[in-house]
Amino acid sequence: MRAALGVLLLTSAAATADVPLADFARHAEYFDVQISPDGKTVSAISTASGPRQLVLLSVADMKTSTVAARDNDDIGETWWASDERLIYNEGVHIGGLERPVSTGELFSVKSNGGGGTILFGVRAGNVAPSASHIQHREAEQATGTFVSALPDDPNHALIASNPWSAQQHSALGSFTQVFKIDLRDGTKAPVVTAPMRDAAVMADHNGAVRLAFGRDNDMSFKVYQRDASGGDWQPIHDSMKDHGEFVPIMFDRSNTSFYYQCGGERGMGGICKWDTAKRSSETLWSAKEAAGVALVATADGKDAFAIRSLPGRPALTLLDKSAPEVGVLIDVMKQYPGEDVQIVSESRDGKRMIFFVSADTDPGVYFLYDADKKKLTPLFQRRSWIKPAQMAEMEPVQFKARDGLQVNGYLTRPLGKENAKQLPSVVFVHGGPFGIRDAWEFDPAVQMLASRGYAVLQVNYRGSGGYGDAFERAGYREWGGKMQDDVTDATHWLIDQGIADSHRVCIFGASYGGYAAMEGATKEPDLYKCAIAYAGVYDLRLMLSTGDIPIFLRGKNYLKLTLGSDENDLWNRSPIAHVDRLKAKVMLVVGGADQRVPAEQGEHLHDELNRRNIAHEWVYERAEGHGFYDVAHTTQLYEKIVAFLDAQIGQSKSVVDAK
Repeated sequence: MRAALGVLLLTSAAATADVPLADFARHAEYFDVQISPDGKTVSAISTASGPRQLVLLSVADMKTSTVAARDNDDIGETWWASDERLIYNEGVHIGGLERPVSTGELFSVKSNGGGGTILFGVRAGNVAPSASHIQHREAEQATGTFVSALPDDPNHALIASNPWSAQQHSALGSFTQVFKIDLRDGTKAPVVTAPMRDAAVMADHNGAVRLAFGRDNDMSFKVYQRDASGGDWQPIHDSMKDHGEFVPIMFDRSNTSFYYQCGGERGMGGICKWDTAKRSSETLWSAKEAAGVALVATADGKDAFAIRSLPGRPALTLLDKSAPEVGVLIDVMKQYPGEDVQIVSESRDGKRMIFFVSADTDPGVYFLYDADKKKLTPLFQRRSWIKPAQMAEMEPVQFKARDGLQVNGYLTRPLGKENAKQLPSVVFVHGGPFGIRDAWEFDPAVQMLASRGYAVLQVNYRGSGGYGDAFERAGYREWGGKMQDDVTDATHWLIDQGIADSHRVCIFGASYGGYAAMEGATKEPDLYKCAIAYAGVYDLRLMLSTGDIPIFLRGKNYLKLTLGSDENDLWNRSPIAHVDRLKAKVMLVVGGADQRVPAEQGEHLHDELNRRNIAHEWVYERAEGHGFYDVAHTTQLYEKIVAFLDAQIGQSKSVVDAK
């Protein structure tokens, strides 16, 4: 952090030294840090020993115990289900894949690291019974997710299950089932079945399952509610009939109303509250510029006292100025001015809190706050090897697109060149494309590029999330159209501001960003000196039939809605159809095991470039998926990217050479 942590984080005069590329490729060492409801144990996921492991830290003596996944697999998500029991899932490395794949199983472990057992999933029935009450546990081909702890019942929790069987898990998806599960042995009892397939479900603070919501196969977003005492599901929102956003977040303390993400008064996003009895809503907060909304919960988790938003840098709006958490939060924010200070977990009495303090230049530190001692103790650094003084600051920027729409983004200039002009620059396009956005935060890839002397511009083009439903929908069927124009206009803005050397600009992106990189190079052949396309889509027609999206009816309808289905139109908007326009040098990066964007997308473009004798860089890793996961592979990729950029637009390139 910029100056606040003193000894904890090194801010030496060596800040100008090159940071090894491997430092940007490494996985975060600690994340998903939570405190148990009784405040006695802190849990975290750690990669310090290789595979992801669960670390359990006793607050009383600060001693840790470690829980490893089976067979050298990875711990996935974690949830505190009671004071002394934690639920987690695992990811396995199958078929030689580098990135772990979730098994859908759920495991339970005590807060001291003992008493571990599998609760739910395909291997649950393989455990030999050690007592009669375990004999009823059965293997299930289904994905389990944690729903809620149960107040006053430390031995049980609520989970949701989505079966895999061919009978239930067809192209239509499966109806979500909710069970009450025993945390000790995995025995369970049915509670309710959701009224729609693959639904998210939400319980109130008494453990009653009250809400089910999600996108139906027709791509409408639907929300259902039921009474606390049970009964039938009742529809309360259908985006095909009702306008605006309606995404449930949490119940309030009364359990008679719940907060939800809405469009707000300006359509840029907001927080509303829904009265379940009256079936009426009120708007509590409306974004002026951008939302990126999250509620900040009270210590007991039964209400919210603040709203986090992200217009540029993170902002905080208080809902309840008298909440006891407010004073603590403001006090910590004063200690770390200019940082992003978040309460990520609290004990139910509010006496112990986990804070995460981070910034654009700092991956962040997790702290334990003790209210009785009024003490803030650092626990875990997310990436301890990163020195904030060696990182470059990220600046929020705005510009007008050619049709007058305001577009936001972020500019990162190399350290020591914050006011420099005519810099070699990279336009870095995020994936998605819909509902995803770039944010003010530590981004290893951005910092990697800046550390090598490149200015980096990130663009939240129309279609990006966090700017309201209308902004997101404005990107529908605009692959290669207005979404691409936004990126082009951002590039011209960067040049017009004098920040970028017009002869030394490259475009880079992954997934949709990989598409945008190649589309930018073919649509605007004189604008970019080079293009780096990573796990990208290059023939839009293939999107309708390959990959893991069109497997399900919902995915097919999503693609028809957001991409279109006219094959001639899709071909005309595909970079592979226009490689004859290319002037930019090209690097293609492909993972052979990519399920989202199958390798054939990159392979076909690679073959077409070869057929036309267009020289290009080709980076292929057989066992990588949708984005490289292995640290060595990522380090090698970064080395190749830097060498490629240096050869095309590097600092040593003169304007004459660049032309």
